[in-house]
Amino acid sequence: MTGRAYVRNSPAQSAGAQTSSEAVEAYGLYLLNWITITILALFVGVSLALLKLSMALEGELLGSMATVAGLTAAGHVLLSRVRAVRIAYVLISIAQLGLVSMLGAVLTYVAASANLPLQDAMLDSWDKFFGLDWTIYYRLMTAWPALLPYACLSYGAIGLPPIAVPIVLGLTNNHVRLQQFTMATLLTLCAVALISALIPAIGTYQQYNLPTEFATFKASGYLIQLDRLPVVRSSSLQVLNISQIGGIVTFPSFHAAAALLALWAWWGVWWMRPWALMMCVAMLAATPLWGGHYFVDIFAGVAVAALAIAFAKAIEGQSLVIPHGAKSTSLACMTP
Repeated sequence: MTGRAYVRNSPAQSAGAQTSSEAVEAYGLYLLNWITITILALFVGVSLALLKLSMALEGELLGSMATVAGLTAAGHVLLSRVRAVRIAYVLISIAQLGLVSMLGAVLTYVAASANLPLQDAMLDSWDKFFGLDWTIYYRLMTAWPALLPYACLSYGAIGLPPIAVPIVLGLTNNHVRLQQFTMATLLTLCAVALISALIPAIGTYQQYNLPTEFATFKASGYLIQLDRLPVVRSSSLQVLNISQIGGIVTFPSFHAAAALLALWAWWGVWWMRPWALMMCVAMLAATPLWGGHYFVDIFAGVAVAALAIAFAKAIEGQSLVIPHGAKSTSLACMTP
């Protein structure tokens, strides 16, 4: 995009505040994120209609949508208050990421309905090409039962970034990076869904005929996929329940992608770096075991996230034109 953002008056500057150009950039990216989310929502809606799939109007779905609407409304009210812009970005970014997560999850079900041939044998051969043996990794990980609960927590840490990243980046005035994170997450989910449709797979446990659970371990992520992916691929599923939608993607691994996305986001805040590095490395280490992922799934997930980050950083939010008659809401968000 080319062009220039316009504002009616010069924003006041204060110690530690964003520059005018950074504030305009953040708001431009925020608007672009909503445009992209809207396009994704329309695509998902049309796809569900074509596939004759419907969404169950259950309490969790209605509650989630109400939460997104409430956070967005509150965020926009706070954007008109100069001293509340940081809180505003926390709220609206949590709302955006929540909506992206729901749409992305549904999109993976749409992608799986393509029902192309499973490619587990090919993914296994790719691991072997790199000299990687998943069964050795499995034995090493399960040989330390006392550590498995911590590995399980690391795998479940995927639920932290959609809330913790907006809180950290929003409150530390890293609003451009926050909006880039939202865009990169959206792009990653779209890419993962598309690639998974072309290269579907069940996962490692079926490929290697290994036990998925015992006293101190249960491959919960893999078992969800094993239960739901065949139903989606066979077109037996007619109604989607948001409370029961789980991960059904093997290649590329979105867990791996999410780890890199979170690490990049938090790396912009120096005191978060050690904690982010530990959490994300632990998540990467646990993902093959709990999710039944091949090692190439991890590599591909990291690569997709890296490309999404690069693309998000290349977008210029200032290229969105803000007309002279824009509401004071737009102006306040440029003067944090």
